[in-house]
Amino acid sequence: MKRVTPFLLLILLNVPLFAFNSESWIRVNQAGYLPNDIKVAVFISLKESTNPKFTLYDAITNKPVLNGNGRVMDASEWAMKSSYRFDFSPITKEGGYYIESNGVKSPIFKISADSYNGLADFLLVYMRQQRCGDNPYTGELCHQNDGYIVDHPTKTGKKIDVRGGWHDATDYLQYQTTSATAVYHLMFAWEQQKDKSVFKDLYDHRGRAGSNGIPDIIDEIKWGLEWLVKMNPEDKVMFNQIADDRDHSGFRLPQNDKVDYGWGPGTGRPVYFVTGKPQGLGKHINRTTGVASTAGKFSSSFALGYELFKEREPQFASLMKEKSLQAYNFAVEKPGNTQTACLKSPYFYEEDTYVDDIELAAATMYNYSKEPEWRVKADYWGQLEPVTPWMELGRGRHYQYYPFLNLGHFYLAQSSDSKVAAKYRGFMRDALEHLKRRAANDPFIYGIPFLWCSNNLVSAAITHAHLYRKVTGDSSYLEMETALRDWLFGCNPWGTSMIVGFPEGGDYPMFPHSSYTVHNGDLTYGGLVDGPIERELFLERAGRSLTKPDDYALFNNGKAVYHDDIGDYSSNEPTMDGTAGLSYYFAAMEQEGREQSKNRREYILDKWGAAIRVNPNEKSIYLIFSADSMFEGGQKVLETLRKNKIKGSFFLTGNFLRMKSMDKVTREMISEGHYVGAHSDKHILYAPWDNREHSLVTTDSLATDIKRNYIELSRFGVTAKEAPYYLPPYEWYNRESVNVTSWLGLKTVNFTPGTATPADYTTPDMKNYRSSQELIERLFDYERSNSLNGALILIHPGTEDSRSDKLYNRLDEIVKRLKRLGYKFERL
Repeated sequence: MKRVTPFLLLILLNVPLFAFNSESWIRVNQAGYLPNDIKVAVFISLKESTNPKFTLYDAITNKPVLNGNGRVMDASEWAMKSSYRFDFSPITKEGGYYIESNGVKSPIFKISADSYNGLADFLLVYMRQQRCGDNPYTGELCHQNDGYIVDHPTKTGKKIDVRGGWHDATDYLQYQTTSATAVYHLMFAWEQQKDKSVFKDLYDHRGRAGSNGIPDIIDEIKWGLEWLVKMNPEDKVMFNQIADDRDHSGFRLPQNDKVDYGWGPGTGRPVYFVTGKPQGLGKHINRTTGVASTAGKFSSSFALGYELFKEREPQFASLMKEKSLQAYNFAVEKPGNTQTACLKSPYFYEEDTYVDDIELAAATMYNYSKEPEWRVKADYWGQLEPVTPWMELGRGRHYQYYPFLNLGHFYLAQSSDSKVAAKYRGFMRDALEHLKRRAANDPFIYGIPFLWCSNNLVSAAITHAHLYRKVTGDSSYLEMETALRDWLFGCNPWGTSMIVGFPEGGDYPMFPHSSYTVHNGDLTYGGLVDGPIERELFLERAGRSLTKPDDYALFNNGKAVYHDDIGDYSSNEPTMDGTAGLSYYFAAMEQEGREQSKNRREYILDKWGAAIRVNPNEKSIYLIFSADSMFEGGQKVLETLRKNKIKGSFFLTGNFLRMKSMDKVTREMISEGHYVGAHSDKHILYAPWDNREHSLVTTDSLATDIKRNYIELSRFGVTAKEAPYYLPPYEWYNRESVNVTSWLGLKTVNFTPGTATPADYTTPDMKNYRSSQELIERLFDYERSNSLNGALILIHPGTEDSRSDKLYNRLDEIVKRLKRLGYKFERL
């Protein structure tokens, strides 16, 4: 993970890929736009006299692609004097672009079908970091003494094992309210995604690196469900939270949590029994009226858990089914809400609703059983809350109308009963109408109230809009949906992404309110931060929390404020439920991207995002050759390829292309039909050999270097359209450099790890020297155990004179042997 160090901060000061202008800005979605998206950038300015004209440019050639006129918007509530929406939706060609208007240049961004690839899994990085009991991020056990029952009529003070689950945010409280909602969202994402390959298997069930044959999202779901079982150990015995606001005792790592709740420092935390009555161990008492909000969440989570595990783990699934029915009956028996409890301050999760929780439980059972009885029950409760109140009212107290998204309506909108389906589709449409009307002429089409955790509301809104579009085919609210999605990635007044670490190389929170950042200098990767908050609410609750000058001061004069400040727990603290809530949407976005992709090639990517196999289900090999200043074996390589009637892929630096002596051989490569692409201009090292996470060049410098490489290629008639694959210099890179490359519309590739041949550059005086014979033996040993389907095999056509044993001299032998094994050779 990236560390927040002075060296890194120095780099970050030079990050923007745009010309700075202190009075006007163009905001874009830094993650990128899908080819068929409604694609909009937003211009905001402190100037009154601005022009709506804009030009979209190709990021590599700097040639204009589209001229347009922006739609005039009202940014006065953001303390801006002029604003436009620049719509460039007609451009569907994948590539890198930027926009210019009024003397301002936007960041470079991409139009690409893979814009959201891997994001649903990336969110799980934060979920694993939040695990309680056995934390894979720290590698330490924590909260092993949880906990002691409180507020029970006969068992107060007794020990109960409730270890597990997730910490709620930077604090280490654990709430059934948010945890059950989070696990349902994860299950819903899995359930709704037809192509399960969106979800990868890179970690085991304990969250440690290494596959276990189970998709990571299923591991995370199981982790959450097992904790919920502990919190509902028997019929009508439920617990709603672990710990309380005594937890708010400064930054500390979870294994070092020594807060004393009355049983000694760090020796156990209170576990609140669900009483169905107002609760609080001190002077602050919540407004609980029943058990249904908690019981309903147990029921829906267990019901969907049963469906997910009935084939994987029948015994566990049987337990889920039994508990789901018990919890549903308890919810109906004691309707009303259960709020979280506090002790030191009057702040708690003020959930006032519960009918949506009962509806979701019944709707989940109906969705799978198709039994009319469950449809009738779900419909009864669903009609009592046609529109989630925050959507309708545009206001709310902290978590007052929770969950923020009513997934029960979606299930009923799919009912086989046409009248029921039409009714709930209407309810879903009504909610979107409220948001759209409130957005009015806002440049970001933002009609969401700036409550605490406003980003969670954005997550709910885009998921709701997508589900409405999915069930009805009505795209009336698509522009609002994409605008709110774009908001999360920088198309907002502050120009920052709201997901920590995404996209790498972009502007995202570098100082999240997190103990991991304070103590380890690490980031809460994958975590969705709270988001902008109403100015007055910030001043009331967190007005004295900032620790440094406000980097976004120019944009914090409007109706809401956001601070990338480690002290701001109101706008910059990641939350577990908010993060999980995005899983469905970005899995769906990845799927939509796949459907829109014109590149039918499949790739296996490494952990940095580079393609290391192409079409891995085919028995094809891609020979790749890179060159900077040495190419003495170039003709030998070309002769071998010609002799074997195969094509290769050559990656050349600007240094190489500027050498007059290389003109002839370069043109020969091109005329013979080989792929010729970029390998950087100056062959610069992107990251230290011993610390790959860090970048040695700014994103601006990196992009400029690549663009210069393509300028040199253009002298030979090679364009980025014809050569979209990019091999980084030294074959050494990190996620940031791969991301910047993608913003230019390029695909980073690298040799397939384990193939050994890239070590053909080594010389006899090196400790890692490998002879050509050894490299060949290792290559075929690897083939026997792993196959070379789709492999990229790298051979250097030029090496030091001190290496007389040149691997390229044995290329013919390698090719013939691979052909005998049934492989064919293709170019990129």
